[in-house]
Amino acid sequence: MNSIEQVLVALRRVIRATDLHSKHLAKTTGLTAPQVLLLQAIRNKGEVTIGELANEVSLSQATVTNILDRLEKRGLVYRQRSQADKRKVHAYLTEEAAETLRDAPIPLQDQFARQFGDLKDWEQSMIIASLQRVAQMMDAQHIDASPVLDIGVLDRQGASMDKPATALGYSDIPDSSDRDNRDKST
Repeated sequence: MNSIEQVLVALRRVIRATDLHSKHLAKTTGLTAPQVLLLQAIRNKGEVTIGELANEVSLSQATVTNILDRLEKRGLVYRQRSQADKRKVHAYLTEEAAETLRDAPIPLQDQFARQFGDLKDWEQSMIIASLQRVAQMMDAQHIDASPVLDIGVLDRQGASMDKPATALGYSDIPDSSDRDNRDKST
């Protein structure tokens, strides 16, 4: 196998691992990785505004609002205007969401982060530089992405409802050209 084939096989394995984990997450919780990440952030922060959530999970406020809309429709979160500052709206978990999080598998990025953290600094730097270069080679450096490993958007039954948003196929949000026309199923 030549070098190009080795790179493509490695990329495909990353995509496949992400896909399999996303399907497992959807099957066990009925949620996507970004939805679980948002629920975890709400749980960990307690009283939190949409802006604070967006900063916490590295997503735009519009994307966070769209995800919260879906979670609210499913009875997993509720939003309430702040009594102290009427301009602010806080998101809270329902008991059902807390129970779902207790039973949810560990997100793939958490497993990756633990193993990545065990590497020496020079190894981490090499991986970062290599992956950034790969993204540039795939003309993907301008694609908006968060640190969530996920494939597309899944409906409640786990069926894919949209095409992957990045060249690698594991972003949870649309690229910048789709910003005004976000997928309503996030």
